[in-house]
Amino acid sequence: MGEKMNAVTDAEFEQTVLKSDKPVLVDFWAEWCGPCRQVSPILEELNQDHGDKITFLKMNVDENPVTPSNYRVTGIPTINVYVNGELAKSIVGAKPKAALLKELADFTS
Repeated sequence: MGEKMNAVTDAEFEQTVLKSDKPVLVDFWAEWCGPCRQVSPILEELNQDHGDKITFLKMNVDENPVTPSNYRVTGIPTINVYVNGELAKSIVGAKPKAALLKELADFTS
């Protein structure tokens, strides 16, 4: 099993994500979301393999409504990658590991 991803809240988002000096991946998810549960272990594996190059975080959209709303997250899971305070990539929906690796190659290589 991969390494557990830390959670980020609305209150911490700016400091933890936007002001980070390395790319940050945020997995927007919810307890009731089946596809979110499918993608979670894949992201934990990627965190273990690539956590030195990109920070992996997750945000519960039910507990933290402000940030998802600011970034127009309408479907979950949504995986956003932020670089230098800007949204660099958005991946919507559950994807297999190979597809996620391909999408994230710019940030993990």
